[in-house]
Amino acid sequence: MNQLTLFNQTASRFLAAGFMLLLMLSALPAASDTPRVSLETDRGIIIIELYPERAPLSVANFIKLVEDFHYDGLIFHRVISGFMIQTGGFTFDMTKREPGSPKVINESGNGLKNTRGSIAMARTNDPHSAQAQFFINHRDNAFLNTREGRAGYSVFGQVVEGMSVVDDIASVATGRKGSYDDVPIKPIRIVRARLLQREAPQNADDSFRAPAFERPIRIM
Repeated sequence: MNQLTLFNQTASRFLAAGFMLLLMLSALPAASDTPRVSLETDRGIIIIELYPERAPLSVANFIKLVEDFHYDGLIFHRVISGFMIQTGGFTFDMTKREPGSPKVINESGNGLKNTRGSIAMARTNDPHSAQAQFFINHRDNAFLNTREGRAGYSVFGQVVEGMSVVDDIASVATGRKGSYDDVPIKPIRIVRARLLQREAPQNADDSFRAPAFERPIRIM
């Protein structure tokens, strides 16, 4: 790949990121409010505080997915005690749920660290491949942070309530399911994920909407 091609691809990627940021910033609460999201799980409630000033792309993407009910009914599909618990991509039978959103530019250079209770975007070996999956660090994981010449995993929030729930989830028995390792033997769902700062419109009621985990699964 010549330098001109590499430059053009990099420029296109960051132009796309800028456009996505403009589209999604409207999803963020007022600057004076620190947005929080409640994850109501089968094991209890986890409250996450988000940091839009430090990770605007990751936070905007996460809030949009929460408000689209993407996380409702998904399970913690990868659980490793003393490391992290991961969710955001699979239903109880390991059917993958695609977010339908663009990939997020890596923001791991924002100064936030992968410490116990911090929330970070999961990704592949491509630093800019994060979409919907995220993990909660069960301990300090400095090796996931940005190092010179190597992108890390983008931290965008912190557990402020319910760390005991994280500990509980991290302690469950896991095994192999299909091609996936470290899957809890008994599925642990996110029953509801909701943004806490915004008040619902008067008389609003989302009970008419079927829970996401009851949506029909398309057969390929």
